[in-house]
Amino acid sequence: MSENVTLGQLVAELGGTLLGDAGRVIRHIGPLDGDKPDAIAFLSNPKYRSQLATTQAACVIVSPAAQAEAVARGAAIVTDDPYLYFARLTQWWSRRVRPRPVAGVHPSAVVDATAVIGPDVSIGPLAVIEAGAIVEEGALIGAQCHVGARARIGAHTRLAPQVTVGFDCVVGARCVFHSGVVIGADGFGFAPNQGRWEKIEQLGAVRIGDDVELGANTCVDRGALDDTVIENGVKLDNLVQIAHNVHVGEHSAMAGCVGVAGSARIGKHCTVGGAGMILGHLTLADNVHVSSGTLISRSVLKPGLYSGAFPFDENASWEKNAATLRQLHALRDRIRTLEKQVKS
Repeated sequence: MSENVTLGQLVAELGGTLLGDAGRVIRHIGPLDGDKPDAIAFLSNPKYRSQLATTQAACVIVSPAAQAEAVARGAAIVTDDPYLYFARLTQWWSRRVRPRPVAGVHPSAVVDATAVIGPDVSIGPLAVIEAGAIVEEGALIGAQCHVGARARIGAHTRLAPQVTVGFDCVVGARCVFHSGVVIGADGFGFAPNQGRWEKIEQLGAVRIGDDVELGANTCVDRGALDDTVIENGVKLDNLVQIAHNVHVGEHSAMAGCVGVAGSARIGKHCTVGGAGMILGHLTLADNVHVSSGTLISRSVLKPGLYSGAFPFDENASWEKNAATLRQLHALRDRIRTLEKQVKS
């Protein structure tokens, strides 16, 4: 998406120190190695510093450490945290170019007479708002969304098309849920009964705080008895599964395909890399960081970075190493026996 804006306008809106022509027009935000001469780019990772000399961007957002190199090739905006500046630039840009439906209820939407719809709410085509639901001021309910009975959608929250929020679930303010998100499906609960499974009705709900963003096709199951809880500022990527009665602390983040099993408790400011797994009924302390592909099979009560993925290799080599791993218990016993013999 292109937009016409001068560097002077950007700095007036977002701050930073401009070194260069304030009247230079910017039409794109682009990567550092892009080929658009009317783009603005950023440098935050030092390993890409060599690209400063060859970038075609009209202006580069840099830290003071890279100021001289950036100015040598053209205009620069100098700021202490270029990545944060870039994030705020994208927010400002999005507000100017992102389509925003007008407030009102589309004629094809179905809104129960007992639902409460706040001012400046937009409800898209074929959306359904059930009895007793509350949609607060400025919320955007996309096409074919379903908001269940007695559910609450907070002010200025945005539901992309085809999001489902189940009955009695509560969503805070300024949240963003991408298409395919399901909030409040039944948790996975069944009791064995003579070779068959007896359903355990899930009687809790889901409570989601403010400023939460959920990626496409992410699911947060309702609790079995108490509620599943996602606290303020949590960010979940696409295809993340949060099982029943999980509690995720403030400002934690999980990358794509993470799975968190039932009744796990995740602290504040935690991160889980893509395809990481956390078993049920475990606790992660605040500031625990889990590497991609890691299986957490016991509680982690000390902050830090934890990894458990077995490194990939050529298949033949991997099979040999895997075969050796299966013999570790026997090797340990042999070593203990040898140690005893040496001591005697």
